[in-house]
Amino acid sequence: MKTKYQSVLNLGQELNIQNGDVKEENGKLHILGTAKNQYEKNLLWDEIKKNGGETPTDIIADIKVADTSVYANHTVKSGETLGKIAKKYYGNAMKYTAIFKANTNILKNPDVIHPGQELVIPNL
Repeated sequence: MKTKYQSVLNLGQELNIQNGDVKEENGKLHILGTAKNQYEKNLLWDEIKKNGGETPTDIIADIKVADTSVYANHTVKSGETLGKIAKKYYGNAMKYTAIFKANTNILKNPDVIHPGQELVIPNL
């Protein structure tokens, strides 16, 4: 069972999931842990579904979220725009305005962002 969901376990380690626990019991894999934010929880669930289908019956996952006040945090990389960042997190580049509004403390213009800036990606 662990082999089938190894990519989920690897992603959990990569995301530094806190209070993680994995065990096999009665033919099911039980995964517990706390993700930093909703985005990271969603990444884990997407990986679970990739391996087990849309409604997997051989895994029980209880993934909590440490910070529910934001959807994610993002460090700006060279070449990124708020539109590209919005597309990554929301699937829609036009949602860049939500990111801009959530970061007016460090951003004065939605067209000017710099590598290394730490942005809050708000819940929509």
